[in-house]
This record gives sequence, structure tokens and C-alpha cells, in this order.
Amino acid sequence: MQVKQLVYERFRNLQDGTFEPYEGVNVITGENAQGKTNLLEAVWLFTGGKSFRGAKDRELVGFDAEDSRLTLDFFAAGRDQRAVIDIKQRRTAQLNGIAQSSAAKLAGVLCGVVFSPAHLSLIKGGPAERRHLMDAAYCQLRPSYVKTLTEYTRILTQRNALCKSGDMSAGASELFDLWDKQLAQAGCLLIYARQLYLKSMLPKARQIYHGLSGGKEEFDLRYLSTVPIADGQTAGEIAATMYQELRIRRKDDLAAGFTTVGPHRDDLEVLIDGHSARQYGSQGQQRSAVLAMKLAEATLLKDVTGERPIALLDDVMSELDTTRQDYILNHIRDWQVFITCCDPTPLLRLTDGRCFTMKNGVLSTN
Repeated sequence: MQVKQLVYERFRNLQDGTFEPYEGVNVITGENAQGKTNLLEAVWLFTGGKSFRGAKDRELVGFDAEDSRLTLDFFAAGRDQRAVIDIKQRRTAQLNGIAQSSAAKLAGVLCGVVFSPAHLSLIKGGPAERRHLMDAAYCQLRPSYVKTLTEYTRILTQRNALCKSGDMSAGASELFDLWDKQLAQAGCLLIYARQLYLKSMLPKARQIYHGLSGGKEEFDLRYLSTVPIADGQTAGEIAATMYQELRIRRKDDLAAGFTTVGPHRDDLEVLIDGHSARQYGSQGQQRSAVLAMKLAEATLLKDVTGERPIALLDDVMSELDTTRQDYILNHIRDWQVFITCCDPTPLLRLTDGRCFTMKNGVLSTN
């Protein structure tokens, strides 16, 4: 996969312009708050994902503007393609001249991985960030997974409303049975998909972390489910277990006012040398752990799709020593990569690439 041209209009603080990246490594330098990350964010939206900074769609529109438009020319699936994203209160998209039902429909067309300092919350933050990591990655591998997530959320909303009502009548019991069965049927697919993704991704992440740490540290991941499941269970077996657990927890859920068991409450534990990276990992170890997961995600995407995804690395070199920096630069040598930084010194070791400067929202070629 290769981005050939990005045209951005009224997007964030960027002055209207055109970005024609190099097929290999693209370095965007500049001081803070000049628009470097905004450029990466614009490219990322074409993967079908939301802003990797957690921004709402309307916040992507430039100051004093009513709307924004992004146009991307790229090569994927053996041909040149064009996608357009229009942003007002929400994003809409076109792909090769055909309107899409939602911008999320772009998932799987242009695949990419992104790392930004905000992704340190994958380790430092709560379980929701880590669930999103697994779900977003699997959506690119299997775009139909978006529908599964949407369906699970719809059913969960209905069951939570019943929990909040506090209704313990016979009629409510019948409704609980209905929602429990449907929630278990949808929920088992989420749990099974996450386990499948981790099983495929973990060996690659271990190898990458081994390289980042110079072989001095061991990396591991552990899926923590609120559903008492065992390794190797089928989706059907997970559904049966989850259904029974929902029935057992029904009184507790009525007291709490929400559903206390299911994939929406699960977590992913990151371990370094057998210890929690969240509790005991240093800043450098945590950053390396996230990088290992992100680079492993990219490698897995290549294995599944047959094409290398684009890589967006926002301020990735800060707080990494020379050994870890060199490993990353060598690992991404054959990808199309977009790297932002304030200090380009570590990137001077690159023998091939193109450098750009961003200042006051204006991009120029060095």
C-alpha cells in the first residue's frame, strides 16, 4: 500500500495544501503545535478509524470553517484508488466515486498502524484503551468485525436499560432471558476474535520487543476476561459460558444498574519479565511495549492482506535510547512511513527518505 497524494482543505490548523509523500520514509519536522500531528491524523482517517487523539469529528474542522475535505490518492489491491472524506458534524466518505454508508466503511481498504504519545495510555490508562487496541486492529484484518461490535453495543444498551429499571417482574425476567441469549451470542464472537488476534500477534510482538530491548527483557500479553473461559474454547462454548454467567449475575446487575460481565468489561494485561508493565514498567519500557504491539499489528496486517500497511509514527523517537531507535529504523526500512519529530537528529542515520518541515500549518519540502 502506498499513499501518493493527500489534499487537505480547512482541516485543523493546516493551511490548504497538497502533500506528496515519498514511497519510503517521510520525516515531518517542526516545533510543537505547528500541525505535524494533524497531517498524520488526516492520513489516518482514511483507514476508517476515528481520530487517534480521541477528537470528535466536528473538532477536525478548521477554525471559523463550516466543513473540511480530505482527498487521498493511493495504491492498494493492485490499483490506483481515490477516497474523499467530508467532515461537518460527522465524517462521510466516498471511495472511487461511490458514496459509502459511513466513513468506517473505508476500513480494510487502506490499512495502517499509528503510534503517538497518547498511546502510552494503552498501558497507563484503563481497560477501555486496551480493548480498543484489539478491536481496532481486528477491524482492519476483518472489516465485518465492525458490524459485530455495533450489534453487541446495541444489545448491551438494551440490557443495561433493563438493569437500570430495577424491574424484577416475570415480564422483566423474560426480557432478561432474551437479552442474555443475544448478548452471549454476540459477545462470544468478540472474545473469540480478540483471542485469535492475540494468538497471531503475540509471537511477532515478542520478537520485536526482544529486538528493542537488545534481548534483555521478555514481553508477554494476557487476556483477562470477566467470562470464566478456558484456552482453546470454541465460540459456541464461550457463548454458553457467558449466558450462564449473565444469568448468575442478574441480581448483581440489577443492583449495579448495568451489565457487569462480558467483553465490554474485559482487559489486556501487558507483562515485562513476568511483571505488570502498568505497575512496574519504566517510561522507556512502556513506550517499547506499545511500539512492539503496534509494529506487530503492522506485520500481521501484511501477512493477512499481502500488502504492507502504512505506518504513522508521531514523536516516536523521544525517550528511546540509540539502540531502540536504530532497531525501529531498521525494522521499518521497507515500509511507507510517516514520522514526526521536533529534533530530526536521530533520523539523520536514515540513508533513504524525504524530509518535510511544518510551520504554522504550512508544509514545505527540505
